[in-house]
Amino acid sequence: MVAPILLDLPDAFESERLLIRAPRPGDGTAIDEAVRETLGPLRQWMDWALPEPSVELSEAFARRSAADYIARTGFPMLLWLKDDTSLVGSSGFYVRDWLVPSFEIGYWCRARFEGQGYMTEAVRAISHFAFAELGARRLEIRCDARNERSARVARRTGYQLEGRFRNHRIDTSGHLQDSLIFALVSDDQVVEATPCTVRNGS
Repeated sequence: MVAPILLDLPDAFESERLLIRAPRPGDGTAIDEAVRETLGPLRQWMDWALPEPSVELSEAFARRSAADYIARTGFPMLLWLKDDTSLVGSSGFYVRDWLVPSFEIGYWCRARFEGQGYMTEAVRAISHFAFAELGARRLEIRCDARNERSARVARRTGYQLEGRFRNHRIDTSGHLQDSLIFALVSDDQVVEATPCTVRNGS
């Protein structure tokens, strides 16, 4: 197996409406604006949204994420509208096991863009990227069992519910909650458009 850091990967690709790319230094202002707009829903599900947001925190996230992408230790991605470059949200995936290889996809959508199919579109494209570019054999989506919106995205993109982990995590209010585990494996039939790769630095 080639060392992950030596993998030659594009840092951006496209779906029908979105430019999906790794974070870069300078993205902090746009990320901060999107987080502030969506703070209520984010704080319901995401621990990282609990501190008071700031441009500095978002810029630090962008720079750490850019470094993670280059090092191949994680694959955070920002979702931009191709038409007007608005930030729609964030997605990407975490490395579960390079030997399989397996990864876990996460995502959140900016409040003004909810209900328009952007997360479904992004997850399809990112799943294709993981299978085509990284040779993934297994992808997972995990969500709080109460998070119906996140679970719908998993189902719409062909992920199969494999189980409910009881008393699996502490939520943002400090209570014990169940998690749903969805998975998509390389043998599954996935119907999706192939994303167009974009050259690094473009």
